[in-house]
Amino acid sequence: MDTAGLPARRAVLAGGLAAAAVALTGCSSARTPRATTAAPPPRPATPRAAFARLMDGNERWVSGNLDHPDRDPERRELVAEAQDPFGVVLSCIDSRVAPELIFDTGLGDLYVLRTGGQAVGPVVTGSVEYGPMTGGTPLIVVLGHQRCGAVEAAYKSLKAGKPLPGNLQALAKAMVPAYELTAGNPGADPVDTMTHHQIKVTADGLRANDDLGPLVKKGALGVVGAYYSLDTGKVEVLTGAPA
Repeated sequence: MDTAGLPARRAVLAGGLAAAAVALTGCSSARTPRATTAAPPPRPATPRAAFARLMDGNERWVSGNLDHPDRDPERRELVAEAQDPFGVVLSCIDSRVAPELIFDTGLGDLYVLRTGGQAVGPVVTGSVEYGPMTGGTPLIVVLGHQRCGAVEAAYKSLKAGKPLPGNLQALAKAMVPAYELTAGNPGADPVDTMTHHQIKVTADGLRANDDLGPLVKKGALGVVGAYYSLDTGKVEVLTGAPA
């Protein structure tokens, strides 16, 4: 066995391995650049700015080009002691209508309330009022949606004059004004017509109530009625878009 050439060959081999390691490291860095944490945008302070933030998020939801903002441990730690949401969303309980996803928001961005068909009563209204009245939250969105099962159940119950079982009847009772508006002109899809009326009736009621009304009049609060398409993911504004 010839051992005279071993040191030279070992040096060549070592050099080759070192070069390969550098090359691999460079390739790895090129494929997975180190993430940088951008400073979060400031909280929207006006109804118009808050509305724009939500609608920008919905555009990302529709396109699939999501930011997933405010959803990491740093954000969790930041809002652990205090919160300052920029919007209130009153939506349906439907499992397909999650406001944080639809508007591409995260922890601490929204107060979210969910009731069947956006039905309201004193407790729900008080919960909607909490953000605007205690923390200056500048926007409320009443978000109804396509093919709403709660509205359909209420519509059928009220049309047939047959109460729903248990406490479900409270939902039908809360939707009587929307049903009455629908009964005179039901259109091709009475349930969808009633859903649109329910959104507008609820938003109008919040906009004009004794506590929120003054905030709306002085421009500190916007109350938007909006409709969500299950088919497209798009939010359509029906009433109250901030000027």
